[in-house]
Amino acid sequence: MTNKTNDKFRGTGVAIVTPFHREGSIDFKSFQKLIEYQIKGGVEYIVFMGTTGESVTLNADEKNAIINFGLEIVEGRVPVVIGIGGNNTRQVITDIKNTDFTGVSAILSVSPYYNKPQPRGIFNHYRAVAAESPVPVIIYNVPGRTSSNINAETTLRIAHEVPNVIAIKEASGDLAQSSRIINGKPEDFLVISGEDPNTLPFMAIGGDGVISVIANAFPDEFSTMVRHCLKNNYVEARKIHFKLFDIIEAIYSDGSPSGIKALLEIKGLAKNNLRLPLVKVNKGVFNHLSALNESFTNE
Repeated sequence: MTNKTNDKFRGTGVAIVTPFHREGSIDFKSFQKLIEYQIKGGVEYIVFMGTTGESVTLNADEKNAIINFGLEIVEGRVPVVIGIGGNNTRQVITDIKNTDFTGVSAILSVSPYYNKPQPRGIFNHYRAVAAESPVPVIIYNVPGRTSSNINAETTLRIAHEVPNVIAIKEASGDLAQSSRIINGKPEDFLVISGEDPNTLPFMAIGGDGVISVIANAFPDEFSTMVRHCLKNNYVEARKIHFKLFDIIEAIYSDGSPSGIKALLEIKGLAKNNLRLPLVKVNKGVFNHLSALNESFTNE
């Protein structure tokens, strides 16, 4: 029997950026503009304080301010997911206990990084986190950043044995691993793409959607592509996939979220400001993104 409450996370979630002023403070005016742009563009849900939101550079007060402001602007129009994760299980649990989850639909929790835990450690980490979380938990597997892959066997063990974990954002780039998860998961456990370039093939093997970076700039187009995939309309989905593909590749070519922030400035949605240690993309990439955006707009 399927859990219908999970359906809200089928489709496109956007890992929204955190706009900054030049001196580094949060640009709430641009943040509001960007949130409205996502909702108008038709994304199914918004993720605050993910990797793309530069969450690791935000202090506790700033994180609370983002949650409160974001929820106020969203005003229940779409579900909200917040990023709470780390490589210290006790600290993650403390952060959960110190968070007001009113209006929050789920947390996205990155797999422990740097420590390189064994599969048993990853399982016990998520079991402990899920036990303390008052909202459902979405696993985030991103070995390119954590240097630690959650293998299919561990994901399936969590999916079958930890009820409050409802989904995985799978960003390993390994379609064979994703296939094993999709084939062996419980019916109501969602498998969500964490990589924009692979979203179409990922969904062709049975994925449930994406938590996207490019949707910051193209929420309408990318969420439309994902909805086509959910309806098995891959002829139309491929048209959008190939139309966006060069831009998607370009936003990752000199660091992320540096690329998407450059594109958002080009589109007049937010200033291209980041917090160290992240820096802006090089001039060549910026000019390339500008040309690609102009070409896309003129098609």
